Formats: sequence, structure tokens, C-alpha cells
Amino acid sequence: CDEEILHGKYGQHLSSHKEMKDRELYSYINKGGRPRQHLLSLTRRAQKHRLRELKRQVKAFAEKEEGGDIKAVCMTLFLLALRAKNEHKQADELEAIMQGRGSGLHPAVCLAIRINTFLSCSQYHKMYRTVKAVTGRQIFQPLHALRTAEKALLPGYHPFEWKPPLKNVSTNTEVGIIDGLSGLPLSIDDYPVDTIAKRFRYDAALVCALKDMEEEILEGMKAKNLDDYLNGPFTVVVKESCDGMGDVSEKHGSGPAVPEKAVRFSFTVMNISIAHGNESKRIFEEVKP
Repeated sequence: CDEEILHGKYGQHLSSHKEMKDRELYSYINKGGRPRQHLLSLTRRAQKHRLRELKRQVKAFAEKEEGGDIKAVCMTLFLLALRAKNEHKQADELEAIMQGRGSGLHPAVCLAIRINTFLSCSQYHKMYRTVKAVTGRQIFQPLHALRTAEKALLPGYHPFEWKPPLKNVSTNTEVGIIDGLSGLPLSIDDYPVDTIAKRFRYDAALVCALKDMEEEILEGMKAKNLDDYLNGPFTVVVKESCDGMGDVSEKHGSGPAVPEKAVRFSFTVMNISIAHGNESKRIFEEVKP
């Protein structure tokens, strides 16, 4: 026929000629020349040239479906291709980088490792430097990142406001450690001379504990169909306790000199309930207090 056809659409056009005999005689034959090089071995310019048609299609798809985010479309395609070939480790690493997590460990995880393996700050720093130098990757996080993560775990980190305000308690939540004997009715003479006491402000510690339990609280509310009931009031039942910590004279660190015995005051959140209409619904209960 006399129709002019794009080279790429020749095969499709040929199939529309039902009446033609020996169609195979007319099929397009590559006359040889250089064999096609593998895409990854080409220069960047040649890669762009070869993929320009696909790139145009991806761009059109991204603009239509994904708000123009070409990177997300390409990354997702790559992830799917990797997972289709069971290359899950590489896919996981790529996914972590896409989500901004990098392939390194989270600072809180590094902090847990440092504490659980009894490493001092200088020992941890030495390990961090060695791993970075040997692998060329920052798998562990630097000490300053660990300190920042640690702050988020300490009482006084979360701002809060008691309504109604508590009597005889400062409204300032930016507390670190305060002298544990302050505010107690006993006179200082009733304590041994060498008592060193440090404690976190009780209400700040309680807020920190409740903030840690945020997920459990929300799950408990969901289980009782109270998703939208976030204003409270919540009733929190707390069991207080105090135990000796034994001989702590071996503890290392840059803090004050510690006497040989130490005591820890603590509390357990036993249950949390919420007033709902005329009844009280329990949304959290500690199974192993």
C-alpha cells in the first residue's frame, strides 16, 4: 500500500493487512551493523538518547497520575523490578534511602546498643570512627545524635499544662534534675549527712511516661470506639514504689561522686480510663505491673 508509516509502527501496520499473502517477506530485517550495547555500559548521553521515548511516556504518566513526581514513579518501578527478581536486600536499602532514613541505624537504636553493651561514650566513639573508616558508610550515628535522642527520653522534654494547675508546683516544665529532698516535710537533719539525692520532677516524669504510652492509649480508645474522644478527662491510676539499687560505686561517668547505696523512686501506670457520658471506659491496663 502507499501509506507512509513510522518505522516503530511498521509491525503493527503489517498485521492490519489481512489480505496479503507471504507477509513475512515484508517484515523488517536489521541489516546488521554494531550489536546493541547494554544500556548500563553506555555514556549518560547515549542512555538519554535510547530512553527518550520511554522518558516522555513516564513524564506524561507522572503528570497525569502522580502530580508530576517523575522520581517517585521511576523509584517505584525500580523497586518493583528488584523485588520481582527477589533482590529484597537491595530493595530495602533503596526504600530506606527514599524515605530519608538512609541505610544507617537510627540514633535511638545506637543509644540502645551503647547502653546494652556497656560502652562508655569514648568507647562508642572509637567504634563509630572505626566502622565509618572501614566500611566507608556511616552505619552508627555520632555521639551528638545519641545525646539528642537521649533528651527526648528524659522527663521535662514534653511541654504540658495541668488543668486545673497543681498546687505548689512550678508551671515551668523545662526542668532537668532537681534536688530530691526539696519540698519534703522532713527537715534535712533527719537524713544521713552524706545523702546525695537527685530526682526528676514527679509531674514531668508522669507526662513523659504517658507520652511514651501514646500508641497504647490511642489503640485502647480505638478498641472502645472512642477515636474522636481526645479531650478527656483521662483518669490515670499510678502505683508508686521505691527500691534500692544495690552497690552503685562501680558506675562510671562524669557525674557527681555517688555514695555506695542508691535508692530509686518510681511509679507504674496501672490503668487509664476515660469519662464517656455517665460511665468510665478503661482504655489501658498494665497486665504485668
